[in-house]
Amino acid sequence: MDATPRPARLAVGVISAGRVGSVLGAALARTGHVVTGVSAVSQASRNRADELLPGIPIADPTEVAARADLVLLAVPDDELEGLVKGLVATGSLRAGQIVVHTSGAMGVRILEPAAELGALTIALHPVMTFTGRAEDLQRMSAACVGVTAADGDEVAWSVGEALVVEMDAEPVRVPEAVRPLYHSALAHGANHLITLVRDAADLLTGSGIANAERLLGPLLSAALDNALRHGDRALTGPVARGDTGTLRKHLGVLAQQAPEILPSYRVLARRTAERAEDSGLLKPDAANDVRTTLED
Repeated sequence: MDATPRPARLAVGVISAGRVGSVLGAALARTGHVVTGVSAVSQASRNRADELLPGIPIADPTEVAARADLVLLAVPDDELEGLVKGLVATGSLRAGQIVVHTSGAMGVRILEPAAELGALTIALHPVMTFTGRAEDLQRMSAACVGVTAADGDEVAWSVGEALVVEMDAEPVRVPEAVRPLYHSALAHGANHLITLVRDAADLLTGSGIANAERLLGPLLSAALDNALRHGDRALTGPVARGDTGTLRKHLGVLAQQAPEILPSYRVLARRTAERAEDSGLLKPDAANDVRTTLED
């Protein structure tokens, strides 16, 4: 049986009904908390609120926060600091509230104006991509959520973890000091993976091969699974084998037909050679040959 302490039923205010806020608001409502208000400016946000938070009053952020026990701030990073200061200045936050933001790059320091009032401040960052649709609620059950609270504030850490468990996700503690590197790692892996996959698909499509996504799907899925399971031992291909002849062919055809992709190919191949050498897959002499080929 799960022994994690669960928060009492809370009145939740969602600011705002973007892709993340609408889903987390619905996830909290599903566990028995009561969403008492949501802010939504754009028509897309209003549509999401209608779908995922039906019947919940749409109001100004100050009203949403004032009525809530748990204030969920799900706004873009650049808006967060001003929003917190504005809510404090208007008296919309108070002691005893739980104030949560969902930014990946920031910890709880940005919530200090609320903490100074006596609010419990927490950062909860779901490690997943959001569509803002109902299927995201199911995906939450397979996701982790990065939890950050102030150093030494065990009550805040425990409340944050309990909220995550209630939403059927897995909490992972991320100290304030490592939050920027944590977010850099996630962005590097997820965002750049999409760029890499689309570049590969475009190369295939441009060469006249039909249904590039179908061709790539099983290969890339297996590569991702192997990388997560086996680490650097999963490395394959001409760089990891030290096959400089094939590598030269790749560099030549990319230079002729896809010069915009050549720089990233060189950088990733060089990094692959480093990892292959460090893990013992590629002998030092072969690694040097690969680097020399990449620099030619």
